[in-house]
Amino acid sequence: MGNLHVYSLQFLILFQLILMSSAQTQTPALNTSNLAFFVFGDSTVDPGNNNYIRTLLKGNFPPYGNDFVNQTPTGRFTNGRLVTDYAASYAGIKDFVPPYLDPKLSMEELLTGVSFASAGSGFDPLTPTLSGVISIPKQMEYFREYRERVEASIGSERSQYLIKNAVYIISAGTNDFALNYYGTSPVRRFTYSIPRYYQFLVEQIQKFLQDLQDMGARKIVMVGIPPIGCLPMVITLNSNIVDRLLRRQCIQRLSDVAQGFNQIVEQKVKEVERIDSKIYYVGMYEMFQNIFQDPQKFGFDKVDTGCCGTGLLELSYLCNPRSRLCANISDYVFFDAVHPTERTYFLLFQALSSTIDIILHVK
Repeated sequence: MGNLHVYSLQFLILFQLILMSSAQTQTPALNTSNLAFFVFGDSTVDPGNNNYIRTLLKGNFPPYGNDFVNQTPTGRFTNGRLVTDYAASYAGIKDFVPPYLDPKLSMEELLTGVSFASAGSGFDPLTPTLSGVISIPKQMEYFREYRERVEASIGSERSQYLIKNAVYIISAGTNDFALNYYGTSPVRRFTYSIPRYYQFLVEQIQKFLQDLQDMGARKIVMVGIPPIGCLPMVITLNSNIVDRLLRRQCIQRLSDVAQGFNQIVEQKVKEVERIDSKIYYVGMYEMFQNIFQDPQKFGFDKVDTGCCGTGLLELSYLCNPRSRLCANISDYVFFDAVHPTERTYFLLFQALSSTIDIILHVK
């Protein structure tokens, strides 16, 4: 028994030495245990906030969510996950970024981040009123409310640390052009030239970024808008009958407007960046353009129509359980006539991932 006890003790000592040696030679892992994602914007990053407000712009019914967990329609305007879901999962924080307005969210969920985004919203204050959705300033109000709730739960020091080290993602602007300026309301077209409208929107963006930094945000990602002239609904509404049904070509003049806006935003967001904060601009225009120009390279067959219904105009309640669904969703760039499929969102996430890598290594 004595020898057995000595051998057991020697084994334990040897085992501990091996563990210590292994720990010293391994590459240190990133500590994301205290990291959170906060998201603001429109339907590209709304996981279901519109479920909880009075608006017709909802996506919490089939076939939305067709490829989500248990085929659950969550309010995401696609068949599965969003870019922000992939980003949060990639960072090791959580599998999905939930909507802030979900009353069932636990404090544990809140502490790892939420989305305040609302489908149909935009930087122009007029844009969200067209669909009765949550404006960007209102999303900021919800963030202030969030901070108060968290501070009451975990204390001032911990909540300040959380806010300071979190990642903030902003994705909006498409509706300001596609829905507002060139869409249902003629007000902005009659009062603003495109250069003046750019300036107007940039002023709203800069104000929002300043407010975020006042709240303690230090790591902010500003996402550019896509070539809006290539959205299936935009093609349909801005083409003659032949082009609408047969040729289905992007409306280049509208995409050029989006590209011009992105270029100005990329430059102007840096003007409000503070010494102790960092604003990262991530363009999605180029990735979309690459897909549209060579869809087969990315495994797509359909780029000019959505998977739901005819794919020409369907959106929200027009894309519903009675709608015809394409045989293979992953063949399509768009799920409905405006919003990308989960597979497209994954490709867009890949364009974002290098920025996420940089942010995760910034202390």
